[in-house]
Amino acid sequence: MSSLSHLKVLDLTNHLSGPYCAMILADHGADVVKVENPKGGDSLRMTPPFQEGESAPFMLWNRNKRSVAFNLKDSVHLKHLREMILVADVLIENFKPGVAERLGIGYEAVAALNPRLIYCSISGFGQTGPYAPRGGFDLIACGMSGLMAVNGPPDGPPYRIPVPVTDVCGGMNGAIGILTALAAREKTGKGQLVDTSLFEAGIALGVYEAANVFANGEVPERLGQAHRGSAPYQLFPTADGYMTIGGAQDNFWRGACKILGCEHLIDDPRFQSKADRVANNKALVPEMEGYFKKQTTAALCAAFEEAGIPAGPVMDHVQVYNDPQTIAREMAVEVEHPKVGAMKTIGIPVKLSATPGAIRRSAPLLGEHTAEVIAEWGNLAVEAADD
Repeated sequence: MSSLSHLKVLDLTNHLSGPYCAMILADHGADVVKVENPKGGDSLRMTPPFQEGESAPFMLWNRNKRSVAFNLKDSVHLKHLREMILVADVLIENFKPGVAERLGIGYEAVAALNPRLIYCSISGFGQTGPYAPRGGFDLIACGMSGLMAVNGPPDGPPYRIPVPVTDVCGGMNGAIGILTALAAREKTGKGQLVDTSLFEAGIALGVYEAANVFANGEVPERLGQAHRGSAPYQLFPTADGYMTIGGAQDNFWRGACKILGCEHLIDDPRFQSKADRVANNKALVPEMEGYFKKQTTAALCAAFEEAGIPAGPVMDHVQVYNDPQTIAREMAVEVEHPKVGAMKTIGIPVKLSATPGAIRRSAPLLGEHTAEVIAEWGNLAVEAADD
């Protein structure tokens, strides 16, 4: 049995942050029902690339869910949803603030129906504050939270982060909030509102930058590949590609210099301590680069591993999913889809020894389970009313 198999979750979300949050709960056993508009469903269903007409991104983070097609402006469909709310443990929504209230399914209205419900809202900027009414995307949150300002070369413009970090971390924070609220409900018997945002996810990721600002009030400079508190701790070009090394500790630093053949740097007064190397990293990197370029990535990684120095190759995503560690950790899992057939999805990154999560089903077709879920959850609502 999975750890969350006792939970019923209503997923009223679109695109990435909310669906990702719901996916985490579904992967660990929760019965997640995705509520979609009959006209097109989740907007992500139209996002390429496609497999047999189905969106590959949609299928990736909507696995383990069932889909019902409800028009929330239709009184009959809204009645069905309210019946489901009566027996749900969790409701997740990522509407623009104010939309859920206009539909009659805002937190206050829903809490009146089911006081035990955990209601999770994931938005661009949160439910309070001057920016609350704004819509928000990952790109906007990365720009406004400081993440983009520190990404890119020191002498160039800020860079967009290609991975949707605030969407994914916003979804993770939503899941953490839900699980925390469920733990509180065990003590109090009452549900509560979980309110998180992409903006706050971005701010929370800037841990070194926050430490810098809080310590000296200065704007953190853009460092390119360098690290604020460690050196050498970055990417280096090799004879046939790129690799990374975490050689900041003094013993790692000395060992790396010996492997690379630049022992003379060990006694260089500019690089004696970790603090010295950080302060003089702009001089350190050019000194080391030529030595990295003399050897292949595989040869250097093998030598560093033997010496116990943290290092690794820079792999593309095809290499990642063919890597033995990825395979050993089951981070690429095959699932059967009703239209696509056998397809792969990302595995579950958190392993539990006694109650592990599992990929039980593929992402649903739009409205695939409407009749099934209405009957099943509706009967539970009737039983709850009788009690």
